[in-house]
Amino acid sequence: MAEGESGKRQGVAPLGYGHDGKGAALGDAVNEGRVHVAPPPQAPDRATDDGAPIRVTLDGRAVDAQRGETIWQLAKRHGLDIPHLCYSPAPGYRPDGNCRACMVEIAGERVLAASCIRRPIEGMDVTTGSERAKAARRMVFELLLADQPARDTGTGSPQKMRSRKENRAHDPAASFWRWADRMGVATSRFAPRAASPAPDRSHPAMAVNLDACIHCNLCVRACREVQVNDVIGMAGRGHAEKIVFDFDDPMGRSTCVACGECVQACPTGALMPASLLDADNRRTGYPDRTVDSVCPYCGVGCQLTYHIKGDRLLYVSGKNGPANENRLCVKGRFGFDYVHHAHRLTRPLIRKEGVGKYADDVVDPGHPWTHFREASWEEALDRAAAGLKAAREKHGDRALAGFGSAKCSNEEAYLFQKLVRTGFGNNNVDHCTRLC
Repeated sequence: MAEGESGKRQGVAPLGYGHDGKGAALGDAVNEGRVHVAPPPQAPDRATDDGAPIRVTLDGRAVDAQRGETIWQLAKRHGLDIPHLCYSPAPGYRPDGNCRACMVEIAGERVLAASCIRRPIEGMDVTTGSERAKAARRMVFELLLADQPARDTGTGSPQKMRSRKENRAHDPAASFWRWADRMGVATSRFAPRAASPAPDRSHPAMAVNLDACIHCNLCVRACREVQVNDVIGMAGRGHAEKIVFDFDDPMGRSTCVACGECVQACPTGALMPASLLDADNRRTGYPDRTVDSVCPYCGVGCQLTYHIKGDRLLYVSGKNGPANENRLCVKGRFGFDYVHHAHRLTRPLIRKEGVGKYADDVVDPGHPWTHFREASWEEALDRAAAGLKAAREKHGDRALAGFGSAKCSNEEAYLFQKLVRTGFGNNNVDHCTRLC
């Protein structure tokens, strides 16, 4: 290395996750930001200065590639599905190119290329479905399948598959299995690993089963780069390499904030919502419909999708809305068990006549009938209005205050503050979101 060049590199931190060769977070090149890997020089796009598209051939068709997009994105835009495991098209995820499940053939090149990190250039001729590319993808899936918990290879729905005793896969509906089915890879000729990692059910909301992990690194990027929590990492070397939480702590005792981004990103079922698994770590619930909605908690307005079976909410996934871009917090993703809780009130209750109020009195939420009785909405609202009016008349306007709920809509919050200001006659109104 030249003397001037050596001096330029002195004091510069080595490349790591989320930094490119210029020290910036998430560089321009698609593969910048990989751990300890300097970004290779990029071939020029050879597009005109006015941003004209790049002319390439894709499976025999002349198409225009947009500046900066990858071959995978180009193929997707033209209706071609290329298998992928370590890549997520969700906002915020950079491609990594480590699983090699998305290989395509480029005319004039000796080796296959990973389509998730390769950018097209002018005149490139790409074949996504050549026999050579498909054989390479099948080999990748067969190698990975050797270490996966066994799944029933018969045809049928996931509901039928999970009823077979030989099915040990944690999530037969995971994207890994869907791609394997599409490529016709059902068995592996390779020997499985000698020992599988033990399951980790230390977290109340998420289950960790690393026997299904393929080291795609999606959960690492989800935690470090998308949510920027930096809890999940890789430890060990070679065959002993594995996913860890903090310093190889159980997930439930790590600094995990339970956002669940890793669960949503995992392609194999190694990370799943705990509510979907039974005691044997097998999936038990499959939705029959989805409902798009807005998170009922704070006012950020995160969009989400409810996955429902019958009338029961199974789990929640983030939706690509302007406020959250698929991301959710612990409450938005996992805080829905109150919907089906036995203690949830579905009808108004009124205190029984003759039952007094005492500071040390304890009411069993599972059996409130010792102190309350059911009432109609009309009776309950009349009773509440009469009580508020009597308190204001006896103690004055400032004796009352209103405390709003984060589960109300903006319109309901507006009506509530109007009730306090015009009905109670004061400005004693607050909201629980300001305190959490």
